[in-house]
Amino acid sequence: MPVTSREVHLVARPEGEPEPSDFALVETTVPDPGQDQILVRNEWISVDPYMRGRMKDVESYIPPFGLNEVMTGGAVGTVVDSNLDGVPAGTTVRHFLGWREHALLDPGSFEIVDTSVAPAQAYLGVLGLTGLTAYAGLKRIAPVAKGEVVFVSGAAGAVGSTAAQLAKSLGAARVIGSAGGPVKTKRIVEDFGYDAAVDYKAGDIEGQLRAAAPDGIDVYFDNVGGEHLRAALAVLRPHGRVAMSGAISQYNATEPVPGPDNLFLAIGKRLTLRGFIAGDHVDLAPEYARLASVLLREGRLRSEETVIEGIENAVEAFLGLLRGVNTGKMLVRL
Repeated sequence: MPVTSREVHLVARPEGEPEPSDFALVETTVPDPGQDQILVRNEWISVDPYMRGRMKDVESYIPPFGLNEVMTGGAVGTVVDSNLDGVPAGTTVRHFLGWREHALLDPGSFEIVDTSVAPAQAYLGVLGLTGLTAYAGLKRIAPVAKGEVVFVSGAAGAVGSTAAQLAKSLGAARVIGSAGGPVKTKRIVEDFGYDAAVDYKAGDIEGQLRAAAPDGIDVYFDNVGGEHLRAALAVLRPHGRVAMSGAISQYNATEPVPGPDNLFLAIGKRLTLRGFIAGDHVDLAPEYARLASVLLREGRLRSEETVIEGIENAVEAFLGLLRGVNTGKMLVRL
């Protein structure tokens, strides 16, 4: 029989930092699954920085959220009713209809995940697009060579906390991370394998980075943009590479943000700066899954999570993510 479900709608496009009033929690009824459909009770939903860009009505690599419509995003849940052969009730699946308690899914819109390998929520983080983003950036976009020095901004976040561990597995000799405040900078060194930390809240990012890498860096994995990118350009060695994954420092800007004033350094240093999204590199997923499974089994890949309880607190989780309150992957447990 149909089930009652709650879901989060975007009701206003934020100007600057989003407010709770830009969202609404709506109760709806989800029908029984039709032919070849499954009904999933979502148990975990992913909260990610790129969602801020989808709140703007602009063309991008992924369509914007519609106003007064349920939002979408990664989720993992359990099949509670099925009319699809081979996918019985009780199966755990990953899909893109998050931000709701129940989802009606068609064939091809979900993947079955193996919870004997890792907990279900890991498929939204270290075994999901989070992990693939870090791997693609360091393997293909700005490939790390043995003995090189790597700098990662947003080092305490979901992608950043994974990137350091993958960089080491790919041969990096030294990995430096940037995080905000003494608690996070201590944690990225003690828990995520960073050799040194830059505290961006203390200022002088370039000076701190030069102190941590007196001979320069070879690769910069950029999750932040802005002053972090400027500092990296200054400290990169000739033929250095930049994997541009995100620019969270600019997501709430209400006016155009100027680029780094030292971009000209890319010419003389013969640097490579390349933007990317994980969705363009899904061909690497099997290769990454094999590596990640080995690293997880050997204890060389740690997955950190910040968990908020309940769909009614999903907006709070998103706003907290933009403020940097999370360590590791931000998740909502339903």
